[in-house]
Amino acid sequence: MIIEHFLPCQIAYVRQVGPYGPANVQAMNKLKQWANEKQMLTEAAVLFGIPQDNPTTTSPENCRYDAAIVLNEPEYSDDDSIEMGELPGGDYLICKVRHTAEDVQQAWNEIIPHLQNSSYVIDHKPVLERYQWDLLEQHYCEICVPVKKV
Repeated sequence: MIIEHFLPCQIAYVRQVGPYGPANVQAMNKLKQWANEKQMLTEAAVLFGIPQDNPTTTSPENCRYDAAIVLNEPEYSDDDSIEMGELPGGDYLICKVRHTAEDVQQAWNEIIPHLQNSSYVIDHKPVLERYQWDLLEQHYCEICVPVKKV
């Protein structure tokens, strides 16, 4: 696990509201279709899955999940078929995991103790799932936990 500083960036995203799970995949597929039509799905593309709510404190029907892609060019901002926004940036603890529910859960079992033994605490921003071409080909993703120094 490493700490990485993210710069603020513009994103295009599709929001799914409801229980986390299979519908998140549908949101990501809709985003990918849009991005592919715009010729944005290249090896350099960076996609994020962004669960906006904690399912232990937010009822399942109100949980928001954003499937997002980093925009390198702002010309897509007038496209009303997709939402636009900004990721604020900051420090993130990066944990590379196999893209399975079991491995993601196991990563969380390791992330919390890791943070308890570090000089960082979780910051109050959404956790990000980062998808990049080279990792996806190996069936990996990265869990990016927002952190700040204590």
